[in-house]
Amino acid sequence: MNSATVRNLLVRGMLAGLAAGVLALVVAYFLGEPNVDSAIGFEESHAHEHEVELVSRSLQSTAGLATGVLVYGVAFGGIAALAYCFALGRVGRFGPRATALLLSGAALLAVYVVPFLKYPANPPAVGDHDTIAKRTTLFFLMMLLGVLLAIAAVIAGKRLAPRLGTWYATVVAVLGFVTLIGLAYAFLPAVNEVPADFPATLLWRFRLSTLALQITLWTAFGLLFGELAERLLNPRPVKASARAAMTVPQ
Repeated sequence: MNSATVRNLLVRGMLAGLAAGVLALVVAYFLGEPNVDSAIGFEESHAHEHEVELVSRSLQSTAGLATGVLVYGVAFGGIAALAYCFALGRVGRFGPRATALLLSGAALLAVYVVPFLKYPANPPAVGDHDTIAKRTTLFFLMMLLGVLLAIAAVIAGKRLAPRLGTWYATVVAVLGFVTLIGLAYAFLPAVNEVPADFPATLLWRFRLSTLALQITLWTAFGLLFGELAERLLNPRPVKASARAAMTVPQ
């Protein structure tokens, strides 16, 4: 793949990430923000001192939310596009669309679902301010393990395929991935800082909304980027009738 193609795919990945970010923003605003408001209300009702807001809540839930989600979409869209350039043709005999969907599904699993199941997202009023650095480190460590183990599983599956066949090689690679992730879950420290009186339903709704946001983002990205990559890498031939119509008579 030459540098011009890589550059074109990178631009398309960022555009697809931006478009997917817009859809994720809708999900975040209508599903996530009501739960955030409820959690803030719970926090304020239990606070002994009133903290001065440096940024108003209305700005956080509109411009702040839009900036965060859209920048996230563009950034990860660009990273995913570069990973796509490397993965295309190396993970199997998949076309541009199928490879984009597989890549976005793997990214959703490794980058979000794997760390989410160990260290799920928490709304305001949940979590100790003194452990933010520790919790952030653990989350990103789990994310890094998810990405590295996913790559290792793909490599192992490719190397085992000639001996075991594609089906059994895939099963062995997936079982190995799940086993190693399970060991990481078992040995990494757990974090449980949910107040005893925090509404369980609110916590559950908030976590589902964050998961829905990520599913929307990566599914939309896979579909949009797959279509853009397909048109770039496999352009449709001009029909004979169209060519004839465009021919200038001599």
